Amino acid sequence: METINIGIVGYGVVGAGVAKLLKLKKQLLEARTGALLNLKTIADIDIETDRGIELGETALVRDAMQVIDDPDIDIVVELIGGDTIAKDFTLKALENKKHVVTANKALLAGHGNELVRTARLNQVDLAFEASCGGCMPIIKSLRESLVANDINSMSAILNGTCNYILTKISQDGSEFEEVLKKAQELGFAEAEPSLDVDGHDTAHKLAILNSLAHGMEINLENIHVEGIRNITPVDIEFARDFGYTIKLLAISKIHDEHVEARVHPTMITKSNPLSHVDHSMNAIAIDADATGKTMLYGHGAGMMPTASAVLSDIADIARNIIAKTKRRVPILGYPEENIRPIPILPMAELFTRYYLRFEAQDHPGVLAKISGILGENQISIKSVHQKGRQSNGKVPVVMISHRAKELWVQTALSQIAATDSVVGEPVVIRIEEDEQD
Repeated sequence: METINIGIVGYGVVGAGVAKLLKLKKQLLEARTGALLNLKTIADIDIETDRGIELGETALVRDAMQVIDDPDIDIVVELIGGDTIAKDFTLKALENKKHVVTANKALLAGHGNELVRTARLNQVDLAFEASCGGCMPIIKSLRESLVANDINSMSAILNGTCNYILTKISQDGSEFEEVLKKAQELGFAEAEPSLDVDGHDTAHKLAILNSLAHGMEINLENIHVEGIRNITPVDIEFARDFGYTIKLLAISKIHDEHVEARVHPTMITKSNPLSHVDHSMNAIAIDADATGKTMLYGHGAGMMPTASAVLSDIADIARNIIAKTKRRVPILGYPEENIRPIPILPMAELFTRYYLRFEAQDHPGVLAKISGILGENQISIKSVHQKGRQSNGKVPVVMISHRAKELWVQTALSQIAATDSVVGEPVVIRIEEDEQD
């Protein structure tokens, strides 16, 4: 039986999970791959902390280059995170003609095009199933299972922290900051949560998925990103009354000459399966021309779910090595020469429906003034709702629009905010529905 030597760079939560699976599932992995997957070396700054794993003959070192430069190691698993030193290590490993497995979405979203070119130049594989959606096989589905499909659209919940926070606000009526603190105590949110709650983690994943779905260069820069900090129990209550749920969605839609790619809080109908994905779970709905609609659901993070996805990549590469082949499946699902730049639709050009909430002055003519400004900007209102009167004399006014252009809506909101008819900034949440309005 052929031995495939593996080196891990980064022995944190996921790194420990990968090591644990390689040790505990040794016989299963041998039976399924036909190879001995030998964990030869692990590199991490901290080699003193006990991870509770019996490493046996596996070497534990501080210097990552002892993994990257080892001529006997076939596969380097990068689990450091971030896009600084991790980029340097990954490029060096590829240049040393090592196959690389990573879970690093920030690295791929920011530097994936360079990494793909380097892997091609050195004729090695770069695999990243764990980078998007944890244990859900999103990457394999887009690269292989849906190879005969044009991908029309993708809608996804890809951040467990945000989904947990929105679920708790919805269930308990708590404010954002209160739920965030609880999420941090439970380990669902980082001490510095900006990457998650401001939507950037989700955008990293969407940039990767867009490339796989459409054969386009990875483009993070032009994805519109909004987070969930401004979502309040008031908006969630209104959404519920209207038959909607608010989720932080990654949305991608292909058009003739461009791709919609946006991340923001979104109202979706109760009939949408994504509306029932709660707590820290992730899911993605894919609409393709041959298959129609399919959906994947599972844990988007965590030691063992993420480690499982890493092992799937290790096993694929091990099978290639045994078969004396490499780069059998293109890294981004298309041969590199077929990947092209596809422009992302400017957000101002988006057409969708909108939920608009204003804190209106309790004066005659205020509603008419707001409606007039919206009308002047070509925004047609489907319904208007007032719900109670606040103690400070302000009246919450909620409007649901027909389809309108983002530019029109933002222009109108700026004009309304500049009047003396409302207090504070208007709230806008986009609405996604299957049927056209």
